[in-house]
Amino acid sequence: MPNFVDKTVLMDTQGINRALVRIAHEIVEKNKGLEDIVLVGIRSRGVPLSERVADALEKIEGQRPPVGVLDITLYRDDLSTLSYQPIVRPTAMPVDIDRKTIVLVDDVLYTGRTIRAALDALMDMGRPHAIQLAVLVDRGHRELPIRADYVGKNVPTSSKESVSVLVAEIDSEDKVVIREEAEE
Repeated sequence: MPNFVDKTVLMDTQGINRALVRIAHEIVEKNKGLEDIVLVGIRSRGVPLSERVADALEKIEGQRPPVGVLDITLYRDDLSTLSYQPIVRPTAMPVDIDRKTIVLVDDVLYTGRTIRAALDALMDMGRPHAIQLAVLVDRGHRELPIRADYVGKNVPTSSKESVSVLVAEIDSEDKVVIREEAEE
């Protein structure tokens, strides 16, 4: 496994908050309100980000959309390479997703494989009216034809770099950093 060192801080707490508030405004604008909107955070860092977007939506519109939690572990196409005993955590949908507009929330959009797995998981739960995608960072390098509807920051990266999103709820601090493979 390569060793990575921090190269650049892309976003601090304020930058992350501004991006999430902007995403919330764009969700309201695109959907002409919040009727039948359900936010779904992809484990793990998509979950606190979806909660923060829901908080921003509540401040903007005076109502908070339902927020679900999605674990995609069993839907990954690399499951056999992860471990013999993958850790599967609960998925929780607060409402029936049939005929709802789902806004999937994740931290980083890279190859698109995580989102493909999330789409498969959602389709096994029901038939949404539409599925939209909100990501804090889009770093490019897509392997599948997947595009985000809402992006906090577009960051062109090299294949030797990694983008790490840290959130206070999990990592005790908020920041987005580009990490680079360390020279041996």
